[in-house]
Amino acid sequence: MSLIVIGSVALDDIETPFGKADKIVGGAAPFACLAASYFYDKVKLVGIIGKNFPKSEIGVWHNHHIDTEGLQVDEERLNFYWSGKYHTDMNSRDTLETGLNVLEDFDPIIPEAYQDCEYLMLANLAPSTQQTAIKRLKKRPKLIVMDTMNFWMDIALNDLLETIKLIDVLTINDAEARQLSGEYSLVKAANKILSMGPKYLIIKKGEHGALLFGEGKIFAAPALPLEDVFDPTGAGDTFAGGFIGYMAKVGEVNFTNMKNAIIYGSALASFCVETFGTEKLKNLTKQEIDARIAQFVSLSKFEIL
Repeated sequence: MSLIVIGSVALDDIETPFGKADKIVGGAAPFACLAASYFYDKVKLVGIIGKNFPKSEIGVWHNHHIDTEGLQVDEERLNFYWSGKYHTDMNSRDTLETGLNVLEDFDPIIPEAYQDCEYLMLANLAPSTQQTAIKRLKKRPKLIVMDTMNFWMDIALNDLLETIKLIDVLTINDAEARQLSGEYSLVKAANKILSMGPKYLIIKKGEHGALLFGEGKIFAAPALPLEDVFDPTGAGDTFAGGFIGYMAKVGEVNFTNMKNAIIYGSALASFCVETFGTEKLKNLTKQEIDARIAQFVSLSKFEIL
């Protein structure tokens, strides 16, 4: 059994109120793979890098037992690039520049060695690309988690609607849930989205936590109040990676396990935002993760007297 993550690998220039970092490794796949690797040791990456991507970073992934046979290397073109500047509240940002480069015509090739996939994370890509990846697997995975965004709702809604019929869990933020459903109430929005095909829906609310819907139930997860948030880039991808990594670890798909997976994903995301890029995710210890989980538990633990 294995866990496949399919997504972008980027080089980012990021500016926040806390500083600036140039050409740091980003993209959905590195964040998700590193997060998942703390819970599951058979993580496999499908993506593409360009000629200017630092090859030393691949060694870091290998140290985390991340298989990169599915990583395509284009020595002719530049890597996918994104530049952004965050506002003071860190909840909004401006995209300054995007260079699709190698990602423009990315075709996800699934190696034969990846056909044992039981858990599939479809990070944010064109819905048609996500659908292609699903169809290239000879056997349907036990769990398919998909992330998407408002951009695809704007320009590729029909493809998106067709793709989410094929998945188990959809992860989007609250604004995207409202846009996709046409409903302002998140409960009504969730019910409408679940009728489109997914069995479960996770609505990410940033510094306000996350909501899980499915099996006729709702779970609200808190967000950990942090003193310093240096860079929120990749937090959602880290969350998704931690979520599916934990689900692969426990091996049984149900609402109870997903509740725990959301807390583990949130814990990993809380580490991610404390530094620029993927740096904090490279050398976490089990003790650090366990301590962070305990903090999450204490946030919402109470007794009725």
